[in-house]
Amino acid sequence: MSPDLRVIVYPPDAEGGRRVRVDGEILGRALGPNDLFEFLRRAGLDPDDVDLADELFIEWRGGGPAVWSNGPDTE
Repeated sequence: MSPDLRVIVYPPDAEGGRRVRVDGEILGRALGPNDLFEFLRRAGLDPDDVDLADELFIEWRGGGPAVWSNGPDTE
């Protein structure tokens, strides 16, 4: 995983999706961890190397990795 990438996951919107930004570019709206992993994969990261709880890598705004549209997502 590249320590140079800056990942920000914004608070859930009215529909529960969370905007994902990597290095200043909005990659999309994640509805759960699987969407977030897909955006990170497209940014060149190996999802197997990503720890969603790593606060040095991902800045979670409006709640951490357990906060999604319908509460905790265990996918």
